[in-house]
Amino acid sequence: MELSKKVKIALEETRILILGAQILLGFGFRGVFDDRFDQLPEYARYADGVGLGLLVCTVGLLIAPGPYHRIVEGGQDSGRLHRFTTVIADLALLPFALALGIGLFVGTQAIFEDSDVSIAAGAIGAGLALALWYGLPQLRTRFVGERERMITRGQSNERADTPLQVKIEQLLTEARVILPGAQALFGFQLAIVLTRAFEQLPEASIVVHATSLFLVALAVMMLMAPAPYHRIVYAGEDTEDMYRVGSALITGATLPLGLGLAGDVYVVIAKISGSFAIGSLTGGMAFVLLTGLWYLYPIIVARRSK
Repeated sequence: MELSKKVKIALEETRILILGAQILLGFGFRGVFDDRFDQLPEYARYADGVGLGLLVCTVGLLIAPGPYHRIVEGGQDSGRLHRFTTVIADLALLPFALALGIGLFVGTQAIFEDSDVSIAAGAIGAGLALALWYGLPQLRTRFVGERERMITRGQSNERADTPLQVKIEQLLTEARVILPGAQALFGFQLAIVLTRAFEQLPEASIVVHATSLFLVALAVMMLMAPAPYHRIVYAGEDTEDMYRVGSALITGATLPLGLGLAGDVYVVIAKISGSFAIGSLTGGMAFVLLTGLWYLYPIIVARRSK
């Protein structure tokens, strides 16, 4: 298979993985403000916070191939990009599996109010996810796929001369990776404002949430902007200007998205822990993680490549 097709499929598979993680992340933010959340045992509330952090890690990892493609490769397809996307997708499944297990633990605890049952449910859920996502593929690699893996390894240093049409298609695919989750997060952020628990937050948390709401809305606007630009300016024709503008908008959109996510991580963790310091620490860590994955690491790689 041609390298460009492999890159396109890798991006599409990343899109499949991220859809579930983004929706679960939105529900994770929303669930903390439900009336029954404060009735959960303390260990279940803290476990929910850990699960939320794992989902932020998952989403951050799965979005990373897009900025890497823009910043490091300039939109060109390469074996290095394909390898990076593959490694990132494999890494992201671990926190996703653990977050699924924690979600089942918290949900079962809320239903049955039995710690033994909830622990068993969480462990079984996480175990099944790890078995299907890691165990089964690793087992099958012993018997099949060696020829295909050798072909891919042979393309590791290849750099394709990617046509403009393909570059724009991949640009729009990368936007579709990020956009549904940003839209879902924006919807959950709006819903939180209407809860009683939100009214009881400290003023600082309310201001941070309002700021995060605006930042995520800005990210959604930027991610949607390439489509009308393409339609209105060029009537759907592919041009270098369309590619440059779209690339700048989609790469730039991750900055307000990262800030918005980090802000709401602060709000949620501060509510769970009842501590401004813990909320600030986790929010800051989330921002460092996201900007490191989406900007710092690609910039370092790009400079070393030059």
